[in-house]
Amino acid sequence: MAMRDLIIISNVSDDPFAIDIGHACGQVEDMADLISLKVYANTEFCPRYLSDENDMDHIGQSLTGKVVVICSTATDHTRGALAMRTMVLARAAKDNGARKVILVEPDLFFSAQDRGPFRGADEESRSVEDLKKFDGQAFTGKLYAELLHSSGVDAVITVHNHSSKVQKLFSQTFNGGFYNLIPDELYADYIKYSDMVSTGTDGSNLVLCAPDMGAIPFVNQVQKSIGLPKVARIVMQKSRAGERQVSMTVSEQSDITLEQLEGKDVIVLDDMVRTGSTIMECCRRLRAGNPNKICFGVTHFYASPEGRENLNTRELDEILSLNTIPSILNRDTQGRLRKKMVVLKIEKWIARFLLKHLDRDASKFDRSFYSVDMSSKNPRWRPNTGR
Repeated sequence: MAMRDLIIISNVSDDPFAIDIGHACGQVEDMADLISLKVYANTEFCPRYLSDENDMDHIGQSLTGKVVVICSTATDHTRGALAMRTMVLARAAKDNGARKVILVEPDLFFSAQDRGPFRGADEESRSVEDLKKFDGQAFTGKLYAELLHSSGVDAVITVHNHSSKVQKLFSQTFNGGFYNLIPDELYADYIKYSDMVSTGTDGSNLVLCAPDMGAIPFVNQVQKSIGLPKVARIVMQKSRAGERQVSMTVSEQSDITLEQLEGKDVIVLDDMVRTGSTIMECCRRLRAGNPNKICFGVTHFYASPEGRENLNTRELDEILSLNTIPSILNRDTQGRLRKKMVVLKIEKWIARFLLKHLDRDASKFDRSFYSVDMSSKNPRWRPNTGR
C-alpha cells in the first residue's frame, strides 16, 4: 500500500476534525486505511500503522521518512484516555521509523493544571500561601509535556492557550517546537465581512471589550487584525467575591466610557467560557451604556448546562465560537443557545499552518481559511452562509 510522506490521523476512529484537516491537506486515504485503532478485550489500546502485509524487508520501517500528525480533540473519551492514546500512537510512529511526530491539540489538555507545590526556577515569586494551595498535587501540565516528549512527539500545535507558564514549559520541553496559534485573523475576518455587526465608517461603530485584564492582549490583536482605525476598546476590571460571584467596573485603560457605547455594536472577546458568570456580568454592565448589540467571541466553549443557562440571557445577542471543542457543533449541545450560536470551523486554518510549517504550498487558503456553521434558528441564517 503506497503511503504519502504526510500522514494525518486521530486518536479516535473517524474523527471529523482530523478527517477535515487531512482533506484540507490533500490526504485522499481514509484514516481506516492508514491505521487500525484496535482495543483489546481488557480495554488496553493497541494501535497499528498499516503496511503492506507481504513486505518482509521493511519490518519496523514502514513510516521511515514520514511525518505523522496526530489530531486530538475532546470527545466522549476522557482527556486522560485520549492523552494515553496519543502517547502510544507517537511511540508506535517513532518505533516504525517516522521522521517527525506532530500533535495537534487545539484545547491543550491539562494546561489549567499549571502550578505545583514546589519552588521551581520560574516560581520564586510564589508565596508560601500559594504553594500550600497545591500541597499534595502534581504539576500535571509539566508532567504532560514531559510525557508527550518522551513518547516521541516532536512538536505541539494548540490554539489560544491561556497559561503563560504552560506556554513557556512546552516551548522549553519541545525546544521551540510549541506553536500557540492565536485566532485573531479568524475573528477579524468574520467581523469585517459578515453581517454580525455593523462596523461603521473606519470602525467607528464597533467596540471590542476585554472582560478582564488578562484578555487585553487578545483584544489588542483582534483590533489590529481588523485594521479599521476607529475601532475602540473598553476594558472591564473584575473582582471575585466567590466562585460564581463577580463584580465589574470599567478600567481606566479603556478608550471610551460606558456612556459612549450608546448605539454601538460591542464584541466581548475571551479565550474560554465555562460557567458564563463572568461574561453574564460583563454584558449586564455593558447594557447600562445602551449599545445596539452585544456579542461574545470565545475560542474554547465548554458547553456546560450552567454555562448554557447563563449565556441565554437577554443581555447577550450572539455568540461567536471556534470548534476547538468539536462538540459545540452539536445542536443538542448548543441547546437553546443555537439561536445565537455561530461557530467558525478551524480545520482549514490548522491545515494552512501545518502546510506552511512543513514548507508546502498553502496558497489555496489565502482567502478561504475557515468555514461557518450556524443553526437555521439563528435570525441571520441564510443558505450557504459564510465562507
